[in-house]
Amino acid sequence: MALSPEPAEMPRQFPKLNISEVDEQVRLLAEKVFAKVLREEDSKDALSLFTVPEDCPIGQKEAKERELQKELAEQKSVETAKRKKSFKMIRSQSLSLQMPTQQDWKGPPTASPAMSPATPVLPGITSQPAPALYAMPEFQRVTISGDYCAGITVEDYEQAAKSLAKALMIREKYARLAYHRFPRTTAQYLSHRRADAVPPEEGLPDFHPPPLPQEDPYCLDDAPPNLGYLVRMQGGILFVYDNKKMLERQEPHSLPYPDLETYTVDMSHILALITDGPTKTYCHRRLNFLESKFSLHEMLNEMSEFKELKSNPHRDFYNVRKVDTHIHAAACMNQKHLLRFIKHTYQTEPDRTVAEKRGRKITLRQVFDSLHMDPYDLTVDSLDVHAGRQTFHRFDKFNSKYNPVGASELRDLYLKTENYLGGEYFARMVKEVARELEESKYQYSEPRLSIYGRSPEEWPNLARWFIQHKVYSPNMRWIIQVPRIYDIFRSKKLLPSFGKMLENIFLPLFEATINPQDHRELHLFLKYVTGFDSVDDESKHSDHMFSDKSPSPDIWTSEQNPPYSYYLYYMYANIMVLNNLRRERGLSTFLFRPHCGEAGSITHLVSAFLTADNISHGLLLKKSPVLQYLYYLAQIPIAMSPLSNNSLFLEYSKNPLREFLHKGLHVSLSTDDPMQFHYTKEKQKFLGQNYYKEGPEGNDIRKTNVAQIRMAFRYETLCNELSFLSDAMKSEEITALT
Repeated sequence: MALSPEPAEMPRQFPKLNISEVDEQVRLLAEKVFAKVLREEDSKDALSLFTVPEDCPIGQKEAKERELQKELAEQKSVETAKRKKSFKMIRSQSLSLQMPTQQDWKGPPTASPAMSPATPVLPGITSQPAPALYAMPEFQRVTISGDYCAGITVEDYEQAAKSLAKALMIREKYARLAYHRFPRTTAQYLSHRRADAVPPEEGLPDFHPPPLPQEDPYCLDDAPPNLGYLVRMQGGILFVYDNKKMLERQEPHSLPYPDLETYTVDMSHILALITDGPTKTYCHRRLNFLESKFSLHEMLNEMSEFKELKSNPHRDFYNVRKVDTHIHAAACMNQKHLLRFIKHTYQTEPDRTVAEKRGRKITLRQVFDSLHMDPYDLTVDSLDVHAGRQTFHRFDKFNSKYNPVGASELRDLYLKTENYLGGEYFARMVKEVARELEESKYQYSEPRLSIYGRSPEEWPNLARWFIQHKVYSPNMRWIIQVPRIYDIFRSKKLLPSFGKMLENIFLPLFEATINPQDHRELHLFLKYVTGFDSVDDESKHSDHMFSDKSPSPDIWTSEQNPPYSYYLYYMYANIMVLNNLRRERGLSTFLFRPHCGEAGSITHLVSAFLTADNISHGLLLKKSPVLQYLYYLAQIPIAMSPLSNNSLFLEYSKNPLREFLHKGLHVSLSTDDPMQFHYTKEKQKFLGQNYYKEGPEGNDIRKTNVAQIRMAFRYETLCNELSFLSDAMKSEEITALT
């Protein structure tokens, strides 16, 4: 069952920039950031570029003195006084349009439409979005009156707001081209600045709807016809050609193909922004305000929210749909489940041939005999697959926990899809986990399966494993994780270059998209895949600075591992081309959802800001107020795992999850309600008819058990922050007209 393609509203071509167009100061600042990070990746000196000092009284006093001098100088400036007066007028108009009235709260949606705070209306600007129709909940709101620019100069505010708006526009460009999500609310505020704004409905990702109960989830008969296109890799990116003649003329099929120089330019702007003093100060103040505002909201409206939830029949935490969006398939079962399964297989089939070594077939009993152990004596403790304090800051020890009793033989036998048994034991365990989810009715998961890029046969083998063992479950969708371990494969002479690794990962997907009839199993499996992940130890240091001068993947033949940003760019680039090709065919698209910000450099989060739909972890956002505020304004989903972090990189008590939640960042606990993260047809059943809309308009409390008051508060707060940016941009247009 294929999805019908939607016609694009604008030509989908990647807009190119030249490095010479970058301001020299911006370029030098970006290079300084990279150079500093390369030398002192996690030192205090390196982090001082991105953070706002809070622990040095002398530094704070000096900073306040400088701000005071700037304020006094501005008071004497006639030009500044005019601009400040203009800003105040614009701000008062924005606030009056944002605040709902008592009549708006009580009027029914059809009879008395309320102006949604999500609807930015700026006088004098064309292409106004239509007002939203919904009844606003009544609750106590916190408003700030007076000089909204108090504590920051007009010049600094204007500079920070315009820079942040530019950063959001850059992210919107990358998101829309790859069919990732970008918040409609943020897009509406930004669109008043741009005539080429894309309609919010265009550019959403497509996911394949689940088969109906009477349909066969393993049906191979619906493959679309062969398009006959040709695919060639150039500079680490796969290009599609209509035919051999077009290939010879080097005229690729009309799809957006990314440009490394443009990406470098855009990344330079973000790197320069996160080190800009006025912007850091502005973002730091806004984030502190958001946290304080939530505390006040909680104090004033906690009882009202509880009352709203208690009056909601047949819904509580236990019977709302919950999805674990961050779970690895090899660890989807708990340690007791794994132990029970190992003992069961040994008791029921000890003489079954399970491996072959040097031409000699080995039974399950012989495997355990060679390890000098009896499964009967195994316990949860002796299985030793549970991470503890001994794995803290030791990713190597953490990875070894995937080996039961420290034996790689048992991992290959029980936790791999490719082995002598064709991954049968692993499939049986995954199906047992899926059965538990189905019985619970309200729980879902997105396990990650690995594709390493060693061979193009990995994809057909994985699809065959999925179909042969009938692993499909209506409560599961799959993420493909790509470990960043090219250096290991290259040192063992398994790969000639990084380009070959990329080709092994993506070429089979292009071939299955162009000619599904010759790749029926892979075509079927891809229906149940929702995205890609990039995984491995982020704290591993790289000596290479990624730029437009970096060697292309086909000539990256050294045994050195490429840096994190290099991996992310080339994964995003190929996913973007693939998504556009699949959308053209009416097939499902994929999201890029890397592990990011758990450790390592802050620049990882900059790369993800441009390329990722959503991320896992995001701990390092705490160290950069600018990036944290940008992730808030763009509402980038962050799947956080405090218990996992506690065993690896950050103690539970220091985890910023609670802080991020209070500020309004789009965070989820590993098992939360992130069905909102995807746009599929079944979400109407889980979240309500308007699930794709933002704010209280898209919330059906009967389905989600989330109070309308909380949704309205979050939405109005986000709109208020975005209005600061649109006010600054509108003032520039007024200045240009006068």
